[in-house]
Amino acid sequence: MASLKPLEAYDMSRERGFLCRHDADAVDLPPLLDPAVKAAMHLPRSIVTGRVREILSRLPVIDLADFCNTATEQQIRKAFVHYTFMVQSYVWGERDAPASLPECLARPCWQLAEALDSKPLLTYSTYVLDNWAKIDADGPIDLSNVYMIQPFLSGEDEAWFVLVHVAIEARAGDMLATIPELIAACEANDAAGVKAALQRLSDGWDAVNAIFDRMPERCDPYIYFNRVRPYIHGWKDNPALGPGLIYEGVPAAGDTPQTFRGQTGSQSSIVPTMDALLQISHANDPLRQYLDELHAYRPVGHRAFIEDVRAASQLRDWVSTSGDATARQLYNDNVMKLARFRTRHLEYAATYINKQAGNSPGNDTDVGTGGTPFMKYLKKHRDEAEAHLLNVKHNAAR
Repeated sequence: MASLKPLEAYDMSRERGFLCRHDADAVDLPPLLDPAVKAAMHLPRSIVTGRVREILSRLPVIDLADFCNTATEQQIRKAFVHYTFMVQSYVWGERDAPASLPECLARPCWQLAEALDSKPLLTYSTYVLDNWAKIDADGPIDLSNVYMIQPFLSGEDEAWFVLVHVAIEARAGDMLATIPELIAACEANDAAGVKAALQRLSDGWDAVNAIFDRMPERCDPYIYFNRVRPYIHGWKDNPALGPGLIYEGVPAAGDTPQTFRGQTGSQSSIVPTMDALLQISHANDPLRQYLDELHAYRPVGHRAFIEDVRAASQLRDWVSTSGDATARQLYNDNVMKLARFRTRHLEYAATYINKQAGNSPGNDTDVGTGGTPFMKYLKKHRDEAEAHLLNVKHNAAR
């Protein structure tokens, strides 16, 4: 049976989960990148001028080949955050989307993406996982003590949207760290260990769902739709960009328009990890294909963790044949709380997107930032999870 490596091998930790393990605000970038960092941090000023493309196109073309070979991964990731925000601002910061991305943005962003085995646009990693810091260094990673480092327009609603995700990722860390213990307990046929771990996961879901419930506190649906969401779209299945976006000065891309999925919470690794642990499968249809495609947008280590958990977990099989009604109930509790998380996501999608009046190219009320019919997909996602509930009264002999 496949075994799991220590969490750090997947670039994870109990305290931070899938969030960056380094303090992003303490990472220094070389003077070579000063113009890019300054332009990125000035986006709240330049976007509102209505000529953000003109401003960003003045950036020098910085060849980052040597930087990517010699810099630390933390430095590459921080530079990538800044460049992906500028790329999104160039594409969506004015009303009509452009046909191409200038070399001063396209080339360095492509180089950074290749160094990280990522995609050359904003991803969940650059938007959330690597884009936060603590206010008090010794304090917790929660909504009372974190801030967003790199913004688009800045403002409470934009920051809160990102930071709720940061807080969820941090709280999920303990749940993720419990997974190897749970898998080991199954392998050892340790019923007490399985139930203790399932209870810990269930308690974790209560905390995660409570954080998710706080989204409306400081993120207004109208402001989200009109001032936050427009900047996080991609250029695949987005009519506003037609065939895609040409990355100028990138030999690997040539003159061929490139298409990539937009930043979406579905790129978070929490839910697919839990699906893998609980042995929840999805039908082989367009939704499954979309989920498989998003896997490549996650950090390398996080992809490996999901894959290893999927290969190692026999949790549902163990619980279904254990004859232990308590274990079955705890398993079902986790499935239902995962479904509750998905239901809340569906409710927010309806309130924050579907019910809003679309008035800008590319910001469709029926299509998610990843380029899919999100309402249909989210409902199906939730229903497939609930279909994996076990009959608690069943008392099969093990």
